[in-house]
This record gives sequence, C-alpha cells and structure tokens, in this order.
Amino acid sequence: MSLFQILFRHLRQYPKDICGALIAMLLSALAVLYQPRLLESIQKDLLKGDTSKVISDSIWIIGLGLIAIVAGVLNVYFAAKLAQGVTSDLREEVYEKIQSFSYANIDTFSTGSLTTRLISDMNQIMNLIMSIFMQLLRLPIILVGSFVLAIITIPRFWWITLLVLVVLTIVGLFILKLVNRQFEQYQVRLDKVANLAQENLLGIRVVKSFNQEDRQVNKFSLASDALNRLNLNIGYLMSAVIPAFSIIAYIAICAVTTMIGLQIKLHPTDIAVISPYVNYILTLLFVVWIIGIALMNVSRGKVSLGRIKEILDTKPSIIFNEAAPDDTLSGDVEFDDVSFTYPGNTKPTLQHISFNVQAGEMIGIVGATGSGKSTLAQLIARLYDPTSGIIKIGGSDLKKVNEKALRKSVSFVLQKAILFSGTIASNLRQGKSDATKAELERASAIAQAFEFVRNYQDGFNHEVQERSANFSGGQKQRLSIARGIISNSPILILDDSTSALDAESEKKVQDALEHKLKDTTTFLIAEKIVSVKNADRILVLDEGKLVAQGTHEELLKTSNIYQEIFKTQQAREKRGEL
Repeated sequence: MSLFQILFRHLRQYPKDICGALIAMLLSALAVLYQPRLLESIQKDLLKGDTSKVISDSIWIIGLGLIAIVAGVLNVYFAAKLAQGVTSDLREEVYEKIQSFSYANIDTFSTGSLTTRLISDMNQIMNLIMSIFMQLLRLPIILVGSFVLAIITIPRFWWITLLVLVVLTIVGLFILKLVNRQFEQYQVRLDKVANLAQENLLGIRVVKSFNQEDRQVNKFSLASDALNRLNLNIGYLMSAVIPAFSIIAYIAICAVTTMIGLQIKLHPTDIAVISPYVNYILTLLFVVWIIGIALMNVSRGKVSLGRIKEILDTKPSIIFNEAAPDDTLSGDVEFDDVSFTYPGNTKPTLQHISFNVQAGEMIGIVGATGSGKSTLAQLIARLYDPTSGIIKIGGSDLKKVNEKALRKSVSFVLQKAILFSGTIASNLRQGKSDATKAELERASAIAQAFEFVRNYQDGFNHEVQERSANFSGGQKQRLSIARGIISNSPILILDDSTSALDAESEKKVQDALEHKLKDTTTFLIAEKIVSVKNADRILVLDEGKLVAQGTHEELLKTSNIYQEIFKTQQAREKRGEL
C-alpha cells in the first residue's frame, strides 16, 4: 500500500467536504486572479474620464472581494472538517492496529515512539491534508493564472515575467531541499525526547530514590537542545525565504517600471497597467513562497505518513485461527519439547521444555532470576509463539486455536500490577465486562481486596487515579488478582503477583485460591519457595531448562538446585531479608 493510498481510503468517506473545499477553493482563486484586471480597467477608464464605467468596475471589485472572503472562509471550514475527520479515522485505525500487536511486535516500537506517532505525526498528517485542500490545489491555478495574465498585461516584457518565475522557483527549491533534510531528522529527535520524558515520569520514584534528578535533567536537556538546534536551523532557513523572494520580485518591478517610464511617450496607456502588473508579480512571489511552505508541510506529512505506514504494514507475529470454534478450552496444558528465543537474541531463553498439567492442578514455577519463568507463562497465554515445539491447551495446539477461545480460557495476572484510570469496578470488569456486583465481591474476596474496598464509601465505584497513584503496591496487586479471577477462566496464571503482599495476606490469597478455585488450573510463578510450597507440583527452571519437577518434599530430596534455593531463602528469612 502506497502512502497516499492510506489517505485515499479515508478521504473517500468525506465526498461532500471534498467537493465543498474544491468549489470554494476554485471560486477564491478566480476572484483573486480577476481583481487586478478590473483594477487595470478602472485606471484606463479614469484616463478616458468614463465615470460610470469606473463606478461599475469598482462595484465588481467589491463584489469579487466579498466572494473571495466568503469562499476563503468556506474553503478553510471544509478543509479543516475534512482534515480532522480523516486524521481521527486514521488515528483510530492505527490504535486498533496496535491493539492487535503481539508482544514481539510491541518490542520493535518503543512506547514513546508509538505515542509520538499517534499525536505528533497525526498532527503533521492533518496539516498535510489542510495544505492539499487549501493551498496545493489552489496555488497552481493562481500561479499559472498570474503568470499568463502578467504577460497579457504587458506582452513585450514577457521575458522579465518568465525570468522572475524561474529564479523564484530555483531559489525556492534550493531552500526547500535544505529544509527537507532537517525535517527528516525532526521526528526521530522528537521520538527521543518523548521516550526520555516518558521513562523519567514513569520511573520518577526510582529517580528520586537514587537522587538522580540532575543526571536525568542533563540527559533530557541534551536531547531537548538537539531538537531545539534543529528547529532553529529550520527557522533560519525559513527566515531567508521572504527576503530572497522579495529582492527578486522588487528588482523585476523596478526594471519594468523603469523601462515603462523610458518608453511612456511611445506607450502612454502603460501607465494604467503598472499597478496590475505589480500585483501579478507580487502574487507570483507570494504564491511561490506559499507553495514552498506547503511543500514543506507535504514533506513533513510524508515523513509522518511513512511512520504511520510502518505501523499499518506491520503484520502481527501471532496469527490466530479464526475459523476454529470459540468454545472455552479445558484446563489441561501440555508443553512438548518447547524452545523459545526472543526476537533479536541469539541465546535461547527456554530450551526443550516438556511437561503435562491436568485440569485443576496448582503448579508452582520457581528458579533464579532470568531462568525463564515469566517467559514460560507468556507462552501459555500465547503472548509469544515458541521458536520450536508445541504447546497444547485442552488438547488443542495453540496455533490452531481461536483467539476468543484462548482469551476466555487463560487469565493472566502480570508481574507488574497495572490499573487504568476509572473506577475499581471498571478495572475488574476488564476481566469480565458483564460481571455482577456479587461476582465483583467474590473475586475481590478471594484476592483479599474486599477488605479495603468495602471501607470506601463508594465501594467498587471508588475512583482509580492516573497510574493508580491512590493505591499501595499491595492493593494494586490484589485488585489485579481479582481482575484475573473474575473471568472464571479454566487456567489462571499468577506471575509473581503476590510479591508486594505481606506474609499474612499472601497466605490468605493462596488458601483462597486452593479452596475456592479447585477446578481451575493455576500456575504460580514466584521468587520465594514459600509461595509455592503447597502446590500440587513445582517446576524448577535453571538457565531456561526444566531441571526438576515434583512436590516440595520430593524436590527437597531429589533436586540440588531446589535445595540450594530453599536453603538460601531460609538464611535470608532468618536475617530478615525475606
């Protein structure tokens, strides 16, 4: 798909606005072009002393002026409406496309870059559409019309008119070429500033905890100064346009008026054409200048459109079989010789993992940091596809399963608790959109969240502020667990989701999961063995390999790695570190 095909798909949804903008643009251009001709007629009538014709032409000039004003206003109205509509539709299309991305796709774009594309790049595309329907389609008509009418006005000086147009065009193209080079770097620099700002704001607590404010300010200042220098360079180049064009136009005007003055005895009526000729030359100057600006907007819009195209052309790395039934799958899970390597890496994160889980089992997953615990969980939810091997849920290969069926069958509580602005109820209902109040209470009770939710005067309607700043880490985790439980999926994955809870709250959550979700296949990923010791089976990972599995008691007897982790954690507990 070409860049402008992307726009055309959305432009054709607004035929009335396109027609309105084009008709108003054409009327405005014709009114602008014909006014100097009437001015020439008035001056000739004055020389003849024809007062009635002067009055008639003056009324026509006023009428044309009013038409130009009304047409200009209507052109701006329709162009702005069209640009806003197309940009809004395109932004929604891009946002929807991003939602279809897998984790692997998201990894190729930074969050700051995606935000910039949805906001800054969309604004550039909106300016592009405005430029096309307000300037690029109108200005060529005025340019050609002014050039032709200037020659008709004083035919013997046609070569001056042609020379002016050629020189203006050459100077304009030269400056445009220089500016375009700067614009190509602009969005990249803007991405960097956006990324730094986002990282700093999201990690502001870490920055303050380690007293890194000055370092972060310096990093941001360097990126911001680079963007500022680029903007200044663009400004310097732009500031040279009007003086350069003005010098060219006024030299031409001076030359023509001087030559007319020298030949006035031979051509006495030329006194009436000086004013319209000057008008057309200044119009040429203005038009070439505005075309240059419009082309710069087109250049910027083209760069932005290319960045949007990059998103739209990205194919989701995970394709679901939509022809498969969307029935909920059972809780059986099977890994058959599964290996996985993250895109761009050469070292496998998981190697030759094989195990079977029966529906209703509680499975603990432990291992050192970087052993692949979270990656294994993400493969169950098919957030990534394995590099090799087969993963089955309910006896079905995940690559042959319908997406709705998988999402109904697997509920994933992420390691980092994330709540969205809104209410507690709206967050929990992300797990089940039609959840009743009774279901909200049940899920939050299992997650030990109801004990603080019921203390709010507005209960589940209590506000969740931006980045859930009005909740503690433990409260966010409990609400995240409740959101995962409420869907009542056959498989529940808790990726170290109780790390912020105190020992008593964690014990209550585990007991509730064990007794109230007996039929749910539960995967508990944890750093602490105490969090999974009551699981039906524990999988031990080490450097991406499944090195042991069994109950807590069995592993203490048979697995050296498990024994080492357990003893280390016991020692840390005695020292008060855990």
